[in-house]
Amino acid sequence: MTRVYLDHNASAPLKPAVKTAMIQAMDLAGNPSSVHGFGRTVRRAVEEARAQVAALAGVRPAQVFFTGSGTEANNLALRGFPGRRVVTSAIEHDSVLEAVPGAARIPVDRDGVADLAALNRLLADGDVCEGGPALVSLMLANNETGVIQPVAEAARIAHAHGALVHCDAVQAAGRLSLDLGALGADLLTLSAHKIGGPAGVGALILADGLEPEALIRGGGQEKRRRAGTENVVGIAGFGAAARLAREELADSARLTALRGALEALALAAVPGARVMGAGAARVGNTSNLLLPGVAGETQVMALDLAGVAVSAGSACSSGKVKPSHVLAAMGESAGDAGCAIRVSLGWDSDDAAVERFAVAYAAMAARLARAPAA
Repeated sequence: MTRVYLDHNASAPLKPAVKTAMIQAMDLAGNPSSVHGFGRTVRRAVEEARAQVAALAGVRPAQVFFTGSGTEANNLALRGFPGRRVVTSAIEHDSVLEAVPGAARIPVDRDGVADLAALNRLLADGDVCEGGPALVSLMLANNETGVIQPVAEAARIAHAHGALVHCDAVQAAGRLSLDLGALGADLLTLSAHKIGGPAGVGALILADGLEPEALIRGGGQEKRRRAGTENVVGIAGFGAAARLAREELADSARLTALRGALEALALAAVPGARVMGAGAARVGNTSNLLLPGVAGETQVMALDLAGVAVSAGSACSSGKVKPSHVLAAMGESAGDAGCAIRVSLGWDSDDAAVERFAVAYAAMAARLARAPAA
């Protein structure tokens, strides 16, 4: 049975050109911190990748430093300024929410868009921001629904209160044009494996003059911001993926059309299903389908048996059968918040994949719609 992969938001398949770049990097001998010729050759590969990631984010290479993942970059952004109270939206990825468990939460509306008036009130609240200016973390595109957040507007509000702004752009890279200055963010997180690069490498982009306290110490790598010998093969792959993501931004229109066809077919075949966040602007590759009465994990397993790979919420929470905190924040009941799946398209998705999903989804719903949610 031919299998269909529709879980790009969890991890996109490695692009062939990225694999080639990584293989070439494997042939390099030497430590990028060494001063001899071998080391300098490896250093050039790292710096070339840094420039490619910088171009994707609309910044200078000196503003990019590499981490072991997007999760690490998020943790560094939020924990690297210990004198600031953190304010996040209620729909952030767990790597943000769990990095600072006691952070104040910005609510969202029924479509999952952050309430900027509430943000302004939180930043003006002396109890919330006791001790000085805050750090606000607001993602650009939600990993479960694809809903685009008003980061630039939030940044204007935050800066008026003296706050710094961190933006998790992991799910927006390659789907929206990125520019740190236009967003108004002070820190920006990226991850390679969401854009067809390898897992195990991310980046934190810094506005000029910002110096977070290092979480990992023990060496002078990455300007002493992140100790440890650089993952040269992964970084080379990240650079290649960033270059391709920037060149292929126009593909987002194709994915938006595919996503529209997928949702139309799914809703026509399963009238009880709903598209979450449909009233807001979304990145073109992501669809969150809620089917009341059928647990999301059950749907995922049934579709997997039919040869279609999707997910129920964030892959970083796999193994945890629990309602989506994103859908709960959007006002869904605990029962319904556990009855959604995420379908995410990518560079290898096509019409056949969408049609295969629609057939499998209809068949799954016909079998399971009357079963109680787990």
